[in-house]
Amino acid sequence: MPVPAAAVFERLRTFAAVDTTEERETREITEVFTGRTLGTVPVGTAADVATAVAKARAAQVEWALRPAKDRAEVFNRYRDLVVENREYLMDVVQAETGKARWAAQEEIMGLMFAARYFARVAPQLLASHSVPGAFPVLNRAAVRAVPKGIVGVIAPWNYPMLLSIGDSIPALLAGNAVVVKPDSQTPYSSLANAELFARAGLPRDLFAVVTGPGTVVGTAIVDACDYLMFTGSSATGRTLAEQCGRRLIGFSAELGGKNPMIVAAGADIGKAAKAAVRACFSNAGQLCISIERLYVERSVAAEFTEKFVTAVKAAKIGAAYDYSEDIGSLISEAQLETVTKHVADAVSKGAKVLAGGNPRPDLGPLFFEPTVLSGVTDTMECGRNETFGPLVSIYPVADVEEAITKANDTEYGLNASVWAASTAEGERIAERLHAGTVNIDEGYAPAWGSTGAPMGGMGISGVGRRHGPDGLLKFTEPQTVVVTRFLNLDPPPMISQEIWQPFLMGVARAIKYLPGR
Repeated sequence: MPVPAAAVFERLRTFAAVDTTEERETREITEVFTGRTLGTVPVGTAADVATAVAKARAAQVEWALRPAKDRAEVFNRYRDLVVENREYLMDVVQAETGKARWAAQEEIMGLMFAARYFARVAPQLLASHSVPGAFPVLNRAAVRAVPKGIVGVIAPWNYPMLLSIGDSIPALLAGNAVVVKPDSQTPYSSLANAELFARAGLPRDLFAVVTGPGTVVGTAIVDACDYLMFTGSSATGRTLAEQCGRRLIGFSAELGGKNPMIVAAGADIGKAAKAAVRACFSNAGQLCISIERLYVERSVAAEFTEKFVTAVKAAKIGAAYDYSEDIGSLISEAQLETVTKHVADAVSKGAKVLAGGNPRPDLGPLFFEPTVLSGVTDTMECGRNETFGPLVSIYPVADVEEAITKANDTEYGLNASVWAASTAEGERIAERLHAGTVNIDEGYAPAWGSTGAPMGGMGISGVGRRHGPDGLLKFTEPQTVVVTRFLNLDPPPMISQEIWQPFLMGVARAIKYLPGR
């Protein structure tokens, strides 16, 4: 399957919520594998954001009035369109990210899972529900979920389709409008789904993709939205949290990770070594939940290292719009430079390269070999800092206790992987790890794909959760409505306060004897 034709990208360009009636500055988007031009997108401004937000607010009022079941039907149709157009969507993702096709398919499956889960649970989770009132009989209490209004989504370049649209789905289902700022390198992934949303019946103004630089478009979205969802670095997340805090609006973020894998004695070493290749090098390691640290019990470290290094060296790296390659390209010169510097710094300070370690310009402008290091220390750049590239370090440890201690010795806390002699042992280790998700006998994908469970980070790896009920309800404000019947809290006629107040106290004390109270 070749890269989509130029006409496809020209069509997708029209779904950007940027006024192009007058001549505008544009940005060229290139195919990562080759550096060739795919197309151009308009560069949005703060004024474009203001217009998109105004249109979105008007559309959101009517959208919020529609029953949740009707809104869910839109996303059931959208899911069907994703399945129908999956090959085309993977082509778009690969063209602007350079990832291997199986990693692009992860994005498509993530969209399918999100659309199905949230469309299924939204009608029940968003329905008004009764809770006990203060005083039985006198008070009838209910809680309803009120949409936030305008949700801003600032999305990254590494999984540009899943992380822009996957968060927009629950926000829209909750009755909000969404304004997205895709990363400037990967706008077409969001725009392709804006087209599918429209085909599924979502009002056009309800979902706006504003292309442009983060310093302009991103800042304008933060200044105008009622809730912000961000995926990216911990440093940027901290800045955005401060900006949201000044406005006292809600904020949720999935941020960086320096994720560990623990391999205990008694684990299936061959299976662990093979799976670790995927866990470490999915999207060439440009994945916040991928593994960068391998802690292996010393009694099995030599065996694991040999099998893992062999598997890494056997991995196929290259550019292909099919499943013939295992590992794709880095996305930019900046990423290539970071990986190159991390490897050079580690080697200069005594680390040993067990596999890889070199850029591969013969394959394309931004390829770098999957690289395995040993002898890495905290004095090296890759020791404690996230590389976000195809680089992993192996650390032999005395026992599981040391592995747990070292795995937790980080400010991050996003994902972890555990391989042990039994599931029970793996679960015991998982309970002691400081991480938002832990995968036993896998690297990262099953925890991400379990859409009914919350996903997010501890420490500097995030705020809030995506997925699960919280992944929907965070885009709403709970409103409590209490009806008082028969009598209010004033004394009835002819009853003095001296009689009425002790009576109320007696009722309050007796409530604990009622069922459910």
